[in-house]
Amino acid sequence: MALTRRPGADECGIAAAMSVIDGKWKVSLLWTLEQRPRRFGELRRLVPGVSEKVLAAQLRELETDGIVHREVYDEVPPRVEYSLTPLGRDLNAALEPLGEWGTKHLLPDSA
Repeated sequence: MALTRRPGADECGIAAAMSVIDGKWKVSLLWTLEQRPRRFGELRRLVPGVSEKVLAAQLRELETDGIVHREVYDEVPPRVEYSLTPLGRDLNAALEPLGEWGTKHLLPDSA
């Protein structure tokens, strides 16, 4: 599955990828959803500091980009769960080496 070309994403693959994960909370959301599907309130608790408005907006953008799937269950009260799509899991796999680099070079030694 290919992403829809975003405005401002030039011919550079890094710029195209950054246009998808651009946003303060998107990478944290991707890592949190890697483990299992989550409900909105759970995501709000697991990503401290994000406001409800920004969380909703960033989830909506990730859904539009085909990275996150939003499942609405026909229950009372309504239940909504967010999960990664195959494209989202692929993106997380691509981000993993970047996380390893950050751990190696930017985090203080645990010794």
